[in-house]
Amino acid sequence: MLSDRQLSEQGLEARGNSSRLLLLACGALAREILALVEVNGWDHMDLQCLPAKLHLTPERIPDAVEAAVEAARNTYDDVFVVYADCGTGGLLQQRCEALGVRMIDGPHCYSFFEGNETFAAHAEQEITAFYLTDFLVRQFDAFVWRPMGFDRHPQLIDIMFGNYEKLVYLAQTENPDLDRQAREAAERLGLGYERRFTGYGDLATALATLQT
Repeated sequence: MLSDRQLSEQGLEARGNSSRLLLLACGALAREILALVEVNGWDHMDLQCLPAKLHLTPERIPDAVEAAVEAARNTYDDVFVVYADCGTGGLLQQRCEALGVRMIDGPHCYSFFEGNETFAAHAEQEITAFYLTDFLVRQFDAFVWRPMGFDRHPQLIDIMFGNYEKLVYLAQTENPDLDRQAREAAERLGLGYERRFTGYGDLATALATLQT
């Protein structure tokens, strides 16, 4: 079985060469996309993932997406970009429009996993919430703890999270071990804890519209 690092940082083909649709995705979504492709038998789709660590420098996402789209044009009839805005300030949407490719709706994966309308309805009441997905629970140390320097300077936790009140785990799967890890992450950050099962939300809906 591929590790999260392999899923995140390698290009992956979900199905064989007969597929004519490329899903160009953030590596943080690889596990969920592959699960949806498998359960629905979407054998016309291939998956290529860009490194999830691009989220640490979101200004690099549009260029990375453009390079991958251009490289895929001679192989695929269509490309669907499985990134939300992801901190690009609308630049990714503009780039996709210029390239003539579609992308999933939403400001970030927290929103489309819960459902964009549902997330937007309570976003203002949760401005003190810090969100994790299945991927971020598994990769909490690699994407939160170490990049923010908490392993070296624990005093930064109060500085960076002093205004947060709770950690909300938006769970894509029913997994008691991930629930335990998410609860531990909340304790490490000094936050309250809430688990909210979302399943795949608008990600499943968006991919289902890509049928041939």
